Amino acid sequence: MAPRLSLLGLIGLGALLAGGCGRGSRAEGVRPTAATVTAGDPAAFWNSATVYFLLTDRFHNGDPTNDRALGRARDGSVLRNFEGGDLAGVLRKIEEGWFDSLGVSAIWMTPFVEQVQGSVDEGTGKTYGYHGYWTRDWTAVDPALGTVDDLHAVVDAAHRRGIRVLVDAVINHTGPVTRQDPAWPDEWVRTGPNCSYEDYITTVDCTLVANLPDIRTDRDAPVELPLALLEKWEREGRRDRELAELDAFFRRTGYPRAPRYYLIKWLTDWVRELGFDGYRVDTAKHFEPAVSAELKREAERALANWRRAHPDRALDGLPFYMVGEVYGWELGHGRDYDFGDRTVDFFANGYDGLFSRHSAMLHEGALRGASILNYVSSHDDGSPYDPDRKDPLGAGTRLLLAPGGAQIYYGDELARPLRVAGAEGDANLRSSMNWADLERGGATAEVLEHWRKVGRFRQAHPAVGAGVHRTHQAEPYVFSRSLEGGGRTDRVLVAMDQGDGARAIPVFGVFAEGTELVDGYSGAGGTVRNDSISLATGSGLVLLGERRRRHALRALPRLLLSRGGPRGPYAVANAPSERAASAARPGPTGK
Repeated sequence: MAPRLSLLGLIGLGALLAGGCGRGSRAEGVRPTAATVTAGDPAAFWNSATVYFLLTDRFHNGDPTNDRALGRARDGSVLRNFEGGDLAGVLRKIEEGWFDSLGVSAIWMTPFVEQVQGSVDEGTGKTYGYHGYWTRDWTAVDPALGTVDDLHAVVDAAHRRGIRVLVDAVINHTGPVTRQDPAWPDEWVRTGPNCSYEDYITTVDCTLVANLPDIRTDRDAPVELPLALLEKWEREGRRDRELAELDAFFRRTGYPRAPRYYLIKWLTDWVRELGFDGYRVDTAKHFEPAVSAELKREAERALANWRRAHPDRALDGLPFYMVGEVYGWELGHGRDYDFGDRTVDFFANGYDGLFSRHSAMLHEGALRGASILNYVSSHDDGSPYDPDRKDPLGAGTRLLLAPGGAQIYYGDELARPLRVAGAEGDANLRSSMNWADLERGGATAEVLEHWRKVGRFRQAHPAVGAGVHRTHQAEPYVFSRSLEGGGRTDRVLVAMDQGDGARAIPVFGVFAEGTELVDGYSGAGGTVRNDSISLATGSGLVLLGERRRRHALRALPRLLLSRGGPRGPYAVANAPSERAASAARPGPTGK
């Protein structure tokens, strides 16, 4: 049996769809049907989206001068140091058209806030906070990644291309205690016991792993700011400003000065200043579900403020997107996550998008109006699809043509290795982007071109992800998707395992007689005659849509691609103007 696709539930992200055909260029007509068909329906919009998830430190090094910021040594275990990737590197690839060429709708970056300076060993080797989940100061950018100006440049460059920016938000825990990084005060954090995942309490009122202090998000009692943080702000010359802004926030909201409200203030400040389009909330099942709704409300208010202040830079009025990590949710759970002793409806607390195996669940079942995001690999899923990258072409086909949104994890499109000699645990999933492989051309370039072609077809036709699925033929596999909205209809027909050369492909009434079609993979076109279209292509994959714009696509060598079905792990998501849940490991990962 062929391996199956992993699916991660996400919804709420919003983006205009823009694409290109290569470095520094765009495909013609890249502002298309997708925006018109789905703009009025956020769930459909994000079921048609492609989200590119990257670890900033591992993507591209655009500024080598910040590689040793904060005096961090490079004495960590394999792939557990800061490796040099930064915001300047992300900006460079945005400007070169890397994301456009893949049909990307949104870029999701790991946390950029300042990380602990020291290192810890959780059993997989000496590790620094290169990944961004070990926060030291929620109000500062980690200098190893860049500056606030760099963040502005990334968001502005992405928005100019119609690409949204989503970042990770950590509200469950601080970074670990190290020689350089003291523990936060007891009224802020608990340092035990470790979560045992037996019920709600042993999942929420506990620490994910040893030495990862858990924020007391359940408490409303006012707390004072940690002395270490105040002293840091004083050294940086911003203590008075930070305190005045906190006073204004608590005066406006009426919230008590409890730990979670400080974090909500700091996290939404970034939205208000930079115009982020959404947050992915880390470890969401490990704190009270109502906290997500509180964060969502403030984030929506912050984005509205930014849009009013920058009307020329606002993409549209789509709601702020938030997705929360909730590992262990399964399709059969519906809207509820089972803690063992109780269930929680994350959707009722702002999570309103949901993973589904097939489009019938999204269009006809109880989950109608929700959205999902599929993936083949991620930063902490130890069971990626095709871990040895034996079939990167088939992986791209399955991912980018699956119902729902698609998450490209950096390097999927280059078959970046997921097993690295000497690396332990999740470090294998977080190797540096293999740009050198691409420079050598060959198989890596072929894989990239395949992902680009299918990705741009997906972008040009929102029906691919958001449309109603219908299977027309099992062998060789032929299916269609159709989507109506905004006064128009988008339809596609996909034929797999077709072989190469001239052939007649039946269209099963999906397109009317005389309709001009174009194959988004080869660029070949034809007209529907007698309920079929005659094509001569060099590929076994045919991606048919109505000829509405020119497709600047080049042919590849013969590719025989097969279909595959979805599999877990499962996750949850959010929908129009609401929050989502997604899946993360039930046991300790340590980030």
